[in-house]
Parts: sequence; structure tokens; C-alpha cells
Amino acid sequence: MSATPTHDAELDASGLNCPLPLLKAKMELNRLDSGAVLKVIATDAGSQRDFRTFAKLAGHTLLLEEAEAGVYTYWLKKA
Repeated sequence: MSATPTHDAELDASGLNCPLPLLKAKMELNRLDSGAVLKVIATDAGSQRDFRTFAKLAGHTLLLEEAEAGVYTYWLKKA
């Protein structure tokens, strides 16, 4: 297992349904500088597809993605 990336900001989107975790992550990323890492915690299974697609389309890097007991954690590096 790889080391968990360090992060500059954290967003807890637990209990929120699609597309709210992604919208909140977008707003949070807007506040961060380029190269900053945002850790997002979500409980919506659909968030996996959303975050993969968003990272690809927006040019951000999905450094790591973890799923454990219905909790999805993402580390997004801002483009």
C-alpha cells in the first residue's frame, strides 16, 4: 500500500448525494493554489465515477482513491 499523500485542505462530504460532493470539491479547489492537494471524504458510491471523470476533464490529478466500508476518500491535486 502506498503512502497517503499529504493534503493542504480537507472536505468532508459524507452523507451528501451526487452531485454535491463534486460541487463542493470544485468550490474548494477554486480557493486553493495550483499544485495544492484536496482530500475529499464522501459516502456516495457514484462519487467514484464523478471524481475520476472530473479530474480527467478539468486536468486535475487524482493522486489516490480509497474505498473502505462505504466511505470513499480522494486526494485531488489541483492543476
